[in-house]
Amino acid sequence: MDSDDLGLFGPGSVTWKVHEEPILIVAGLRSLYLQSLHPRAMAGVAQNSNYRSDAWGRLVRTATYVGTTIYGTTAEAEAAGLRVRRRHARLRATDLFTGEEFRVDDPELLRWVHVTEVESFLDTARRAGLPLTADEIDGYYTEQRRSAALVGLDPATVPGTAAEVADYYRRIRPELRMTREAAETALFLTAPPIPWKLSLPARIGLNLGPPRWAYFGIAGTALALLPAWARRMYGGLGLPTTALSADLSVRALRLTLATLPRRWREGPLQQAAKERAARLAGTPA
Repeated sequence: MDSDDLGLFGPGSVTWKVHEEPILIVAGLRSLYLQSLHPRAMAGVAQNSNYRSDAWGRLVRTATYVGTTIYGTTAEAEAAGLRVRRRHARLRATDLFTGEEFRVDDPELLRWVHVTEVESFLDTARRAGLPLTADEIDGYYTEQRRSAALVGLDPATVPGTAAEVADYYRRIRPELRMTREAAETALFLTAPPIPWKLSLPARIGLNLGPPRWAYFGIAGTALALLPAWARRMYGGLGLPTTALSADLSVRALRLTLATLPRRWREGPLQQAAKERAARLAGTPA
């Protein structure tokens, strides 16, 4: 029964420990900056997505998908994965450098998106101050092979330890480059349109400076959290001092988010999963 199902991971997993962190909102943005550096992945998004006209809607849908795979029941996670696989199977894009048409569900592209996403989640959480042992770090990557399987990847072909992720990045870096599309996407991610509920006051003369500048701060932190080689591709400096500044910023933001009420920090999927786990354990949620 779904009421007894704790999903693909559960309360004893490293995945639940990592995704307990609200700071992962910064990780999601970091992963998008990183993913944009792959020309084919960028072409696949640009040619098949309405992210410019529906940026916030796409963000909500992506967050809901991740939340479902992490905290939903097994049936909910598998259904979400099936919807993604069916959608990807229909999509094609054209390589702007070779003119070759390719499938969006090419395993190489799916693997790139998966690795950059889970590495961003883990790296951001750790640098924000979440204590994790070496075994837990490897355990997270191994657990996340289950998420990779949902989108159609063979788990055996997905990096499952920190060393394997580092080796994957070393091998794929020659394929990455700063294209015009990547630069335009990075600019869009840094200064996206304001949702209409927030833009309305601006239309009647109210100052939206603080929200806009707060977002700039989050975007700047996400960029600074990128690996040094990725920051250099964006024209930034890959200096240790940049990484240190990012660490301090993300730690401060994590402490701030920790002061928010639980109902603001946890989404409905996470709350429902915790309630199921508590019910099965016979303890209060």
